[in-house]
Amino acid sequence: MTEMDSPSPAPLAGLRVLELARILAGPWIGQLLADLGADVVKVEAPEGDDTRQWGPPFVEGMGDEHLSAAYFHSANRGKRSITADFRTAEGQALVRRLAAHADVVVENFKVGGLQKYGLDSASLRAAHPRLIYCSVTGFGQTGPYAPRAGYDFLVQGMGGPMSVTGEPEGAPMKAGYAVADIYTGLYASVGILSALRRRDATGEGASLDMALLDAQVAVLGNQAMNYLVSGKPPARLGNAHPNIVPYDVFPVADGHIIIATGNDGQWRKLCEVLGEPTLAGHADYAENRARIANRVALTAHLHGLTQRFTKADLLAALEAVGVPAGPINAVDEVFADPQIVARGVRVDLASPHAKSGTIPTVASPIVIDGVRQVAQRPSPRLGEHADEVLNDPAWGGPQHG
Repeated sequence: MTEMDSPSPAPLAGLRVLELARILAGPWIGQLLADLGADVVKVEAPEGDDTRQWGPPFVEGMGDEHLSAAYFHSANRGKRSITADFRTAEGQALVRRLAAHADVVVENFKVGGLQKYGLDSASLRAAHPRLIYCSVTGFGQTGPYAPRAGYDFLVQGMGGPMSVTGEPEGAPMKAGYAVADIYTGLYASVGILSALRRRDATGEGASLDMALLDAQVAVLGNQAMNYLVSGKPPARLGNAHPNIVPYDVFPVADGHIIIATGNDGQWRKLCEVLGEPTLAGHADYAENRARIANRVALTAHLHGLTQRFTKADLLAALEAVGVPAGPINAVDEVFADPQIVARGVRVDLASPHAKSGTIPTVASPIVIDGVRQVAQRPSPRLGEHADEVLNDPAWGGPQHG
């Protein structure tokens, strides 16, 4: 079943969101809410969101036109675009008009960046007390770093994950995608929906203060708790797990696979598959605590055993006995994977402006009552919906009848 087949309205149908955001964290919020049915109007500067030019690759349009960089399309599905120059009285008036009809405003300017235009939380909420106003910054509205600009890479460094990512003797390593931006967008979306639920009960709006650094530290998860309980900063372990052994990447005859034993029962089954069942009961390895203490020796021994197998043979053998294991897919292999295909994770959105007639996208992972929640509108061209939005009664356009 697709969204178009759904007999029920989208969960956020009727919710109006005004997005004054660019790059990734703020737009990620707007896209997620649009996937759930919200009417999201993206207000861009006359030159457009920076990421429209962050290519190649670009989505090809008709003739010599390109429809913005792939990066832009990763975070702007389902929105309508209108332009405004915040530096002008006319642009400020347009944003105020739209804000008067919005349930939610999302912005990611530097702290104080919108105050001089009268478009900050205090100004807009004074005029519209029911408004949910979400500000996304690198470091939050308070604290010694509040005035600084925040970037995902910097926050990955400051927030701890680079200290625990990479090989033990290698350099600190960032994630291969913008985890701080995306996690902040997800947390902010939860915050917005919570504020809306509270508004249902109280009638009051809210101001949300979302910081990339806060979100990055929050998702340290067990690594943060390992430090808080022990007082010892966790170290880089490559692909190994700090609390479970064996839980790592292992070499095979034709590449590498992941083996992720989560308990002693799975450990015993692994040893049987590898042809050394007595290894499971060895005093140095029988329990997880002992395996952690003897991690180096055990891992080296297991490498010798796993290299006797091909990738396909070892994965099949482990799956047959219930030991968690899997391949390490390149991105092309991800989208060819039968599970990804079966789940409909890739969606091709119809676009009359695209050379191919469609624009590919990665659907939201949210599935409600069997319906994949993904907006059917592709990312907008710059200012594409100006007339439509300005004439939309839901956004203060002309009233007829």
